[in-house]
Amino acid sequence: MDVGTLYRRTVAGWTDRVGAVGPDQWGDPTPCTAWTVRDLVNHVVGEDRWTVPLMRGLTIEEVGTSLDGDLLGDDPVARARTAAAEAVAVVAELLPSGGTVHLSYGEEQMAEYVHQLAADHLVHAWDLAAATGGDTALDDDLVAEVAGWYAERAPLYRGAGMVGPRGVSRGGAAGDFLADFGRDAAWGPTHAALARFSAAFGRGDVDEIMGLMTQDCIFESTGPAPDGEKHEGAAEVRVMWEELFNDAHRPSFTEEESFVSGDRAVLRWLLQWTEDDGSPGHVRGVDVMRLRDGLVYEKLSYVKG
Repeated sequence: MDVGTLYRRTVAGWTDRVGAVGPDQWGDPTPCTAWTVRDLVNHVVGEDRWTVPLMRGLTIEEVGTSLDGDLLGDDPVARARTAAAEAVAVVAELLPSGGTVHLSYGEEQMAEYVHQLAADHLVHAWDLAAATGGDTALDDDLVAEVAGWYAERAPLYRGAGMVGPRGVSRGGAAGDFLADFGRDAAWGPTHAALARFSAAFGRGDVDEIMGLMTQDCIFESTGPAPDGEKHEGAAEVRVMWEELFNDAHRPSFTEEESFVSGDRAVLRWLLQWTEDDGSPGHVRGVDVMRLRDGLVYEKLSYVKG
């Protein structure tokens, strides 16, 4: 398959998934941990908007900040479709010239740049479908083409932090492909529930945290040593979160990694705070969790120390 056809087909798959996003799904979590559905779509629309000036020979400095921030406005689907159509048109026009583009790391062949774009559209189409309950099936031919191109580039991409650690393969070409791009083909409602819970902790929003826990929830704290202390029921657990986030040391949680298997999850986190003298403090820890019907039932916490 020539790269122009590959690109056109991956973009078509992407726009199909965008068109299927429900009006109440734009704030939902995605397999891209730090992004909501809207964030994810805005990222790809940004890539599509950048494609036109870069293919026409402009540098990143010349484009400047004109494509920063929110690109979706009040009609994300229409904005995404328009950006995609303009990008496809400019690639079809200029790719046959065999020219170069100016990227962040220097001058690059157009064909290589378009391969990068095709890979991003294919992977993010799956991300979007997984997040919104859409069609997560990946075309075998597109998977084979992108996987073949990516094979020798994976160490570079992973080393640069552009792709996360290799995920767990669920078997088959698509499962291996998604794992190579740091995804889990089984990403679903439990992953989404964990992402919502982690994000609520990151914001310190006690009401939202409790809305994501069962009424008979259990929290086992990291202290006192050596076994911690168990707190049972929503009312008792709420008191613990209120005490934590009302602390004058301004604690904040950041998710570092998570793993889901069935109704069980492991969440690795970083807790940071400010000491009385103004200096920063932190500790790393892990939650071993159990979920029920999309809510956290059990949260057993452990720390390094």
